[in-house]
Amino acid sequence: MNKSLSLVSLLLLFSVSLFAQSKKSPDFKKLDAYFAKMVADWDVPGASIGIVKDGKLVFTGNYGLIETGKPEKPDENTLYAIASNSKAFTSALIGMLVQEGKLKWNDKIKDHLPYFSLYNDPWISSQVTVRDILSHRVGLGTFSGDVIWYKSEMSAENMIKLAGKLPQAYDFRAGYGYSNLMYITAGELIKKITGKTWGENVKERILDPLGMERTLTSARGLDDMDNVTTPHGRENEVNFPIEFEDWSEIAATGGIVSSVNDMAKWMIFNLNHGINGKDTLLTKASRNLVWTPHNNFMVDHTSKNDLGRHFSGYGLGWNLGDFHGKFMVGHTGGFDGMITAVTMIPEENLGIVVLTNGHKSPIMAATYYAFDQFLGTGTKDWSADLLARTNENLKNDTRISDMKARRVMGTEPSLPLNAYTGYYFAPVYGNISVSMDGDDMILEFENAPRLTAKLRHWHYDVWEIVWDEKHAWFSFGTVKFQTDNDMKITGLEFKVPNDDIFFEELNAKKVR
Repeated sequence: MNKSLSLVSLLLLFSVSLFAQSKKSPDFKKLDAYFAKMVADWDVPGASIGIVKDGKLVFTGNYGLIETGKPEKPDENTLYAIASNSKAFTSALIGMLVQEGKLKWNDKIKDHLPYFSLYNDPWISSQVTVRDILSHRVGLGTFSGDVIWYKSEMSAENMIKLAGKLPQAYDFRAGYGYSNLMYITAGELIKKITGKTWGENVKERILDPLGMERTLTSARGLDDMDNVTTPHGRENEVNFPIEFEDWSEIAATGGIVSSVNDMAKWMIFNLNHGINGKDTLLTKASRNLVWTPHNNFMVDHTSKNDLGRHFSGYGLGWNLGDFHGKFMVGHTGGFDGMITAVTMIPEENLGIVVLTNGHKSPIMAATYYAFDQFLGTGTKDWSADLLARTNENLKNDTRISDMKARRVMGTEPSLPLNAYTGYYFAPVYGNISVSMDGDDMILEFENAPRLTAKLRHWHYDVWEIVWDEKHAWFSFGTVKFQTDNDMKITGLEFKVPNDDIFFEELNAKKVR
């Protein structure tokens, strides 16, 4: 009996030893070389990458430039906008307020923000809960209404009021529609409950306790900071520097500016399940709820997939899934000129942050390759594979070239130019004006002066929109002046091909 037990013990010890060998640390020089080539291959201006393991920042890699055409290079303290990775900070704040008894996850939003409404539907408006707005299940389409807040000078409250006029894409709680506007709503909810702004709450409750000393809750304080990366747009396969946007008013959906060093502290805190030193900032109940799927996505179980994925969903401020059978949690972020990702495998106490300052970005290529190296799950060249897919998608996106090919040359407007001028009103936005400046027609958006553009005749009653400044998410577009049977101008119809800022939602009618 004892001999049998000893044999079993030896076999177990041998198995554990083999397991430990398979978990040895990856070759960091190999990782560094891979990431350097990846950044060059993708032609992203710059990138900073950090990996945490077992409570420590074990790898940092910095590549490319802070700004194209200038010599400065990024490092682990270089500041990038993390955009929608801020959403996890928002759900963490809500969790803290629930722990303090100031709020409940199933509280109705309208009970705290009486002006909140959706779809002119009193019942839906009265039933939307905190969990609903944090899990993207209220019925809005993905990115619907982003045109409301993009470069807008409105208050968050006014943005939320306008969101109530957006069309319903699917039944309440019957689907997934990623909504930045609902996280703006969450920010106003936090402000109403605490009497402090979202940014003040993040700093006091998260940044200061975790020692995230270089992290800002918006770009508003960047003038006083050094070592800040420059965002870049991309057009015709060329990167160009753009302004750093100030998302202070919508910070709860994507305002944080941070570095690899500071984001490593955030990942370590989350991998330690909300405990910071001896302080429990997030209870077990809060941690489990935000990492529980509230919105599930279909996974094809009839064929293999690259991640060995068995499930996929969205929790509260976090994307959830698995990587070759291991629970994976994270988020991505898209800011004007910057794309970022934070991804963790909790059972391995492993996390990676990828910060980039361009729009064609290898965030998930870096993430999956690093996970493979740590876990021994594969030898796939993620950068080559995802770059090929990205290039193919870009090649197949012919929306703009198709519009240009359909242009009819030699046509003229139906009416004198002054007939097109005036004020147009979009229920989901507000006033849009068309005026004359000498021989130029000028398009202006009441709430977003930086979207001003000249209108250049395209064909018939359609004008090309020539933006005064370059924008990160869109470039070419047209606007059509609608007429009635008496050839009087009745409205505007926009067509600006892009995947986020939907000008088509405006559908403005002429009011005078």
